[in-house]
Amino acid sequence: MNYRLDTASDSQKKAGTLAAVRSLWPLLREEKSNLIFAFAAILVNSAVNLSGPYLIGRTVDKYVLSRNFHGVMVSSSLLLGLFLIGLVASYLQTMLMGSVSQRALFKLRATVFNKLQDLPVAFFYQNKAGDLISRINNDTDKLNQFFSQSLMQFVGSIFIMFGAAIFLLALHFQLGVATLAPAAIVLLFTQLLSPWIKRKNALSLQKVGDMSAEIQESLNNFKVIVAFNRRDYFRKKFEEFNKANYNNAIAAGLANTFFAPIYSFASTVGQLIVLTFGIYLILHGRFSLGLLISFLSYSNNFYNPLRQLAALWANFQTALAGWDRITAILAMKSDMVTVPLSAAETIDKGGVLTFKGVSFSYPAGKEVLHDIHFTLEEGKTYALVGPTGGGKTTTASLMARIFDPTLGKVFFHGRDIRSYPPEERAQKIGFILQEPFLFTGTVGENIRYGNEQYSDYNNEQLEKVIKDANLQNLLAVFDKGLGTGVQVGSDSISLGQRQLVAFLRAVLRNPDILILDEATANIDTVTEQLLDEILRKLPKKTTRVIIAHRLNTIDNADEIFFVNGGEILPAGSMEHAVDLLLHKDRKS
Repeated sequence: MNYRLDTASDSQKKAGTLAAVRSLWPLLREEKSNLIFAFAAILVNSAVNLSGPYLIGRTVDKYVLSRNFHGVMVSSSLLLGLFLIGLVASYLQTMLMGSVSQRALFKLRATVFNKLQDLPVAFFYQNKAGDLISRINNDTDKLNQFFSQSLMQFVGSIFIMFGAAIFLLALHFQLGVATLAPAAIVLLFTQLLSPWIKRKNALSLQKVGDMSAEIQESLNNFKVIVAFNRRDYFRKKFEEFNKANYNNAIAAGLANTFFAPIYSFASTVGQLIVLTFGIYLILHGRFSLGLLISFLSYSNNFYNPLRQLAALWANFQTALAGWDRITAILAMKSDMVTVPLSAAETIDKGGVLTFKGVSFSYPAGKEVLHDIHFTLEEGKTYALVGPTGGGKTTTASLMARIFDPTLGKVFFHGRDIRSYPPEERAQKIGFILQEPFLFTGTVGENIRYGNEQYSDYNNEQLEKVIKDANLQNLLAVFDKGLGTGVQVGSDSISLGQRQLVAFLRAVLRNPDILILDEATANIDTVTEQLLDEILRKLPKKTTRVIIAHRLNTIDNADEIFFVNGGEILPAGSMEHAVDLLLHKDRKS
């Protein structure tokens, strides 16, 4: 299945603004009550701001021109009270939306991360980790900034604009229409250019993700960079990504500020219309000075929020672009589903694991395996040999259900392997890679990781389990035993020690099948002997599958399979396996 995010997001890019806004609602559904209070506070604040110009104009006409000082003081006191109410309402909506945005951000990041946990390994093979990190951190933060800083301003500006427009039309319809005419043109212009702004912001966010991926790749491989003294090469690659990010950030910035001068010009034109037409009406006795002052204030109340919307609309488009990149992950559907036990196909138990007509192809790649049939017997040791790229690791991955076959089925204990819950399958099938991955912590924590049976054990209890398994000699390799620290990306413990931890982690599960994918390729002979000791102490029921290039590591295999060209053929003896490999080398 294709899990590339750039492909998945194509449909998202076609979605309109209204559809994108609707898709945001589930993120805020649980905050419904807080949003209602925040919107109520906005309405109160908007009402206060809209009532001020009318009261000021009325005070001028009724009290200032008649020099009624008492009336002026009463109106001033009323305005002060209203503005204090507006201050409280503004503080309340800011406080509410700040907490709403942080909870939404927390929930969104948790949702995205949990979604990533549900996606198959193929997803991570097809997408860069740095880009995924950028989506979880940077893109979600764009949404948070919009929710916490821009959303209420956005809604408040719209309320004030509509309220000011109603007052303008109510006070004098003709003058109101003339005042609002420039805004109608600008709003149409905004509607036409919004998709362009969104595309520019989406491209900018994508380049941030690309740069994040490049930085992560360079840092992860820094030892290789130093070993080959190619800092110049990676410096040049970073410069390319950084320049692309810079150019797209500039383009997005220009797009985001494109509306501001136009909105300012429209505001200026609107005020000139008010002054020119208003003075004309006053000269003909059809308008009062107080109404002109009110009209100018309402014109400002309409066009100032419009100018703010120029910046807020750009922030909104940036948030929507980030939301598109986030929903591209959330829209992913895993094809690694668990088949209901009642619907699971079964076969007569001929062994612990069976491939029946299995074929497999990677997305947009050639077929790696074709119509494979074989059965692994309980307690035996099997070796998979063959040239690099022949399909050995793919075969092992299908055994552990890291992938599902393109065609055919894999049966475990006579039952479709897809019917086993992930936790049960992981308990019964151990998989040890060539380069083990450990988490930052201690040796004991890494051994307990993922094993529910020992998850609550302390180091003393876990050490007893290891002793009962006759593996206590292995702990002597670590300076502080199970308390030895492990630091990811450092040399706190050697590669051989890491592999010992990976072996202990898998063996203590007493798996039915243990798969070793070149697990002893990069370690010294002493550590290899320790690992052989672990394997010898496995339960007799455990079936071993060993992938190796070094033929001395499969001397004791009960059966050898040669994997190449989409086929898995019984190699028979060690000598026959050597002949097949040599024949392959001569042929190539």
